[in-house]
Amino acid sequence: MRKYFITGLLILVPLAITVWVLNLIIGTMDQSLLLLPESWRPEAIVGFHIPGLGTILTLLVIFLTGLAARNFIGRQIVSLWEGILTRIPVVKSIYSSVKQVSDTLFSSSGNAFRKAVLIQYPRQGSWTIAFLTGVPGGEVRNHLQGDYISVYVPTTPNPTSGFFLMLPKADSIELDMSVDEALKYIVSMGVVAPEAQTDKKIITAPAAPHN
Repeated sequence: MRKYFITGLLILVPLAITVWVLNLIIGTMDQSLLLLPESWRPEAIVGFHIPGLGTILTLLVIFLTGLAARNFIGRQIVSLWEGILTRIPVVKSIYSSVKQVSDTLFSSSGNAFRKAVLIQYPRQGSWTIAFLTGVPGGEVRNHLQGDYISVYVPTTPNPTSGFFLMLPKADSIELDMSVDEALKYIVSMGVVAPEAQTDKKIITAPAAPHN
């Protein structure tokens, strides 16, 4: 009896969580319909709510914004808009910070969250997976001697929270696995391990720093 119950849980729990997450995402994106005039909303036209229309509208707006920003006129409008925002106190700080992060994360030329590395954390001899976010910069860089990298260490099982670390590049091991595989490994608390790359060279761990 217990065996059948656990089997049912193993099948239904992942399905239920997937449906819940998708429902949350679609429900949030459907809120974009509230931006339309009340007479233009589906409820006013067809008489009932159609789930997913707001999601389609959101994706369409994102696509059209990207398409418009690719031409000369669109780039000029974006530059003008950004120029206005960067002249408003408080708004300037928030917008500039968010834009720098989004440019780093989503730019095709950036390396943020495109490599998984193995580091010793929170102490020597204890290993965890982290994601490369770049290299230290600004005033911080002036106080670090040598080749350093910046990494994000996600927590388990919720990878949206974690820790930001700066450490010597020599103390990290670049992993031959995709970010998706590494995230799956972290979220599952090590249960779902990616396939080992047996045809690759064995990489030795970096030596612990001397005190």
